[in-house]
Amino acid sequence: MILPVTIRNFTQDVFELQTIEYYEGASRPSKQEDGVLSNITKNVSYPASFFLSTTGPSAQQLVQYALNFSTQNVSIQISAFSSVTTDVSIAKRHPYGILRLTFDTNGERHRVDIILSNPASQPFLPLTPNPRSRFLGVFTPEESHLSIYPSPNLSSWMQHLPDAVPLSGLSIPGTHNSPTYHHALPSVRCQAVSLLVQLENGIRFLDIRVQPELPHDPSYDNLLLVHGIFPIALTGPKTLRSLLADLYAFLAAHPSETVLVSLKREGPGPATDDDLARILHDHYCLPDPSRWYTAPEIPPLGAVRGKIVLLRRFALAPALQQRYARAGGWGLDAAWWPYNTTHYLSSDPSSSSSSSISASSPASIVAICVQDVCEVHAPSQLPAKVAQVCAHLARAAAEVAPVPGWTTDVVHPVPPGPLYLNFASASHFWRRGCWPERVAKKVNPEVVRYLCVRHGRDEEAEAEDRLRGGGGGGRIAGDGATGVVVLDWVGEGGDWDVVKCIVGMNARLETMRSEMR
Repeated sequence: MILPVTIRNFTQDVFELQTIEYYEGASRPSKQEDGVLSNITKNVSYPASFFLSTTGPSAQQLVQYALNFSTQNVSIQISAFSSVTTDVSIAKRHPYGILRLTFDTNGERHRVDIILSNPASQPFLPLTPNPRSRFLGVFTPEESHLSIYPSPNLSSWMQHLPDAVPLSGLSIPGTHNSPTYHHALPSVRCQAVSLLVQLENGIRFLDIRVQPELPHDPSYDNLLLVHGIFPIALTGPKTLRSLLADLYAFLAAHPSETVLVSLKREGPGPATDDDLARILHDHYCLPDPSRWYTAPEIPPLGAVRGKIVLLRRFALAPALQQRYARAGGWGLDAAWWPYNTTHYLSSDPSSSSSSSISASSPASIVAICVQDVCEVHAPSQLPAKVAQVCAHLARAAAEVAPVPGWTTDVVHPVPPGPLYLNFASASHFWRRGCWPERVAKKVNPEVVRYLCVRHGRDEEAEAEDRLRGGGGGGRIAGDGATGVVVLDWVGEGGDWDVVKCIVGMNARLETMRSEMR
């Protein structure tokens, strides 16, 4: 099947594709002593040193190993936030061939080497000294599709975003059962790397489950980290206090960032939501008010830089309901969503059928839209899970965030839209093929593929545009944001591509910031 190469530009820069070079396969079998590129793709016989160097292989080096070589000078323009289907086709080519593309943007030349069988991201190599910007390419072999993203500084990716944008207007990568990276029982561990490594690599939503250790002792503040009824580690108890020390240190070192923290009560024992609410309020948030945002409204980014934003998945104790009645509540209220939900939107907990909601709980003043299908009973159900994640991404992309001074009035702004929470995680304790790491290995690459190829595109409008003779590429329905995407097993083997793609969706907001100045 002949597939023309499509290039999608997720940046605010205009690119011109100028040179296409193709190097087909390799002329000799790989040798272990050469340092084969086995960590990137199997059976490739180009020496690994070609691609691990800062400059990449020269054309002469690639020709030395290629079966065939071709080059073509072109002039194909890809506008900001658009896509173009080129007349460059990939058909019956060697699966380990390399497509080298050279672009010009803003008077600077950048080059990317695409290994045709390999979907891993590749950095663009600047051919101009001291480049103004750096870029990242993600190639999707199935669709012969190249996506161009800004190359993010994942440890501080929020620093260039406008203060006025509400958190619900951002594309935020998160982790499910975030602290469960320790040696643990099967299906209890959901993460490959530590919390600090997650944060340094762009994670800005943490899902944390806790159990009050001595709930009936008002002076005791220990909250144990759990996953369901199990401790998160077989090596001894882990506590929220220790986790927060790491989180405080990260935010102190990265004051441009904010982290949403979802807290839920789980574990065995007699503790109640009232106990958790009291302990968290009295022993954690109240003594450190400058480190927490606990208002019940979705805040603008500028109001919460350097802070933790509390997403409350527990009901409030009556005393706290009364204390914060005039403010409308305490924390972003997410205590209500039904178990295993495919799609739930509510700003009123009384409309939920969840038995965990107290009938006396005050109505929430924040809307949260959730996909959290957490049960998969067989690997054959994973395509349905992927479809649910992608459907929720499409819902988020269709929203338009009300940003004062940009999309809404400064004096009388429209309230923020829903905060989208999209759980890409799922598991089954008794099915080895459905443990978190195995589900993530199937789901996470499909999320990358969807984000690169389909996210935020109005395909019907594109088709109509083509019928009228237009290019039809890259039309956006809504802002194209992802909301919060909650993941398992990110960062394994240094693979952060799904995080890079989610963060890359915020590039439109950087454009907004420059135009609002």
